[in-house]
Amino acid sequence: MPNTKGAILVVDDEAEIREGLELLLRSEGYGVASAETGDAGLARLDEQPFDLLLLDVSLPDRNGLELLREIRRRDPHLSVVLITAYASIDTARAAFKSGAQDYITKPWSNDELLAQVAQAVEGRRLREENLQLKRALKQRYNFPNIIGKSENMLAVLDLVTQVAPSRSTVLITGESGTGKELIAKAIHSASTRADKPFVPVNTGSMPVDLLESQLFGHLRGAFTGAVASKKGLFEVADQGTIFFDEISTIGPETQAKLLRVIQEREYMRLGGTETIKVDVRILAATNADLVTLVREGRFREDLFHRLNVIAINLPALRDRKEDIPLLIDHFLRRYCEENAKPLRRFTTPAMKLLMDYDWPGNIRELENVVERAVVLSTQEQMDSDLLPENSRTKEIVKGVRLQLAEFMPPLPGEPGARTGADSSAPSLFQIMEEVERRVIVDMLERTAWNQTEAAERFQIPLSTLNQKIKRLGIETRRRNPGRGHGPDEPVQHVAGK
Repeated sequence: MPNTKGAILVVDDEAEIREGLELLLRSEGYGVASAETGDAGLARLDEQPFDLLLLDVSLPDRNGLELLREIRRRDPHLSVVLITAYASIDTARAAFKSGAQDYITKPWSNDELLAQVAQAVEGRRLREENLQLKRALKQRYNFPNIIGKSENMLAVLDLVTQVAPSRSTVLITGESGTGKELIAKAIHSASTRADKPFVPVNTGSMPVDLLESQLFGHLRGAFTGAVASKKGLFEVADQGTIFFDEISTIGPETQAKLLRVIQEREYMRLGGTETIKVDVRILAATNADLVTLVREGRFREDLFHRLNVIAINLPALRDRKEDIPLLIDHFLRRYCEENAKPLRRFTTPAMKLLMDYDWPGNIRELENVVERAVVLSTQEQMDSDLLPENSRTKEIVKGVRLQLAEFMPPLPGEPGARTGADSSAPSLFQIMEEVERRVIVDMLERTAWNQTEAAERFQIPLSTLNQKIKRLGIETRRRNPGRGHGPDEPVQHVAGK
């Protein structure tokens, strides 16, 4: 069975449907096999692996939903799209509850079916890749909670593996949300101290007295409110690891005391005179430029050098975009399980937005976006309307800028700039009109030329959108609802129709 894009099994008792699907899918580069009964389909699945199962709900020997549950037990990662003669909310709920990725109704649009097939096959590939990656990372690094296959992320993990067994101090740098604490935990878990405490300390905006009390402990009566003696976090972390998150926020007095602990491995509790010895490994993280802070006199140079024995810099998410699909799949599974929902998937347009976005908040922002989409979703396929406005708006603006580059008159000094009046250059009105036209066309394409849905997404009345379409001379497309139709045919828009 030739297979260039993926292997698909079609299980349907109607020969015409099986033959039609085989012809269509093979023409798109898929390897296709078929079966006319549920038992024959199970036999096929036992013979070879498939990326996608197109399964008819009504089979002569088995109920499709019951068969799906059995298939799920055999292969929980197989993508399944159900074929049904009618669509309803109950059908959708039953399909997703049984473990299907999606369902299609007879008759169908070939374009829509191929889009569903491509997404389902890609979902299978992504799940398999994620599982293989996790196994490889666990075997190579034993870091099961870290997701990534990009070269710069693998370089980080190689460095973590090298430094973990030592007792050297490590400074982890990177933008906010890149996973610095996760790397610190990985260092600890791969060290000889793994069975000892890992104690995180968030130093940001904590008053000096409170921070020093937290770190070094205090004796009763050391300050107002100290009604009992208390151990500090250094003592709690003895024999283990202490992790300073946002080390740059520590004040000068505490910096001096921390330097002493690093150098002498000893300290005194607040209000005490007894020296306490401690064996603790120190890891620190910051999203600030400590070199600049040292130059400005806001961070001790000697402390910086003590911390910067081994430096690990985490790449921003925009510099490891090949990891985004894997991270999305990881977060989807986590939050679907937490919210007791069937596994969700982002549509192709939504995934494009997620891939093209720069993610200034890095992995933390991506995780929040995925969690929000899962919580707000009401169906398995999650479209771009569930994404925050910043990621959607930025993509629209970016696309418009690229598309309109040829319309913008060059500034003086730029290539092609002219002096004096230039009647061929577009006016501001013409540029804005073109922007509006292209944004509307983009939305219509994303909604399959459904003007009602486009108007809802623009949050304007349908009549207003119709007027704009007519004024801007936009040709709309009427989709042929029949099964196996040809390409969409453009028809001139008539207002009100």
